[in-house]
Amino acid sequence: MRQLLLSNDDGVHAPGLKALSDALSDAFHVRVVAPDRDKSGASNALTLTRPLSVGQLDNGYYYVDGTPADCVYLGVRELWEPTPDMVVSGINHGGNLGDDVLYSGTVAAAMEGRSLGLPAMAVSLCGKTHFDSAARAARMLVEQTDHLTLPPRSLLNVNVPDLPWAAIKGIRVTRLGHRGPSDQPLEVRDPRGRPRYWIALAGKNADDGDDTDFAAIDQGFISVTPLMTDLTRHSAIGDVQNWLGTLSLT
Repeated sequence: MRQLLLSNDDGVHAPGLKALSDALSDAFHVRVVAPDRDKSGASNALTLTRPLSVGQLDNGYYYVDGTPADCVYLGVRELWEPTPDMVVSGINHGGNLGDDVLYSGTVAAAMEGRSLGLPAMAVSLCGKTHFDSAARAARMLVEQTDHLTLPPRSLLNVNVPDLPWAAIKGIRVTRLGHRGPSDQPLEVRDPRGRPRYWIALAGKNADDGDDTDFAAIDQGFISVTPLMTDLTRHSAIGDVQNWLGTLSLT
């Protein structure tokens, strides 16, 4: 039986994580390592300034007082033998579309798995109601990953519309859309009158063409986007080389 490591960024008690575990546990050997609290927006951060603590809930889930990437790192390298066959992260409470992937702890957990040499998938529900639909989609896709070949350092980012399963129109392969700049931060005052700031919501869609993840979700389709951990803009290497050719260190 294939071994799956599950994690998330909403925390070990999140309903989405339980829905994912329940959907997969009868077909796979499921092991859960998740943050002890909500770590949304943690991106790919690792905790390097203190040791990490690990605990276990009555249901067998492990929790870590660190980031999603910490959880996957420990889950793969320390907490179990044998090494899992795949990392699945989610189900996130809200979409991870377009530029969200740069900040998402859900996607980061999957990326950490990919960086450790494992196939990986991030799964998000674009809402907070129909986790059963997202869990069913995750089960269907994970069952078929043995038949998928991706280039090295690649992973899948899956977003599911917040609809009953019967209302979902199908599955699309998509590219990431892009958002515009976020709004101004919201200033508040603490009880002593000192300014504090809430980070604003993500900006409005700036690129939501028909082939994007934004469009697929808006039209009622599951979005599956292949991502890569290599951030090099290969098409710009020649331009940068030409630019550097005009510079001198003397």
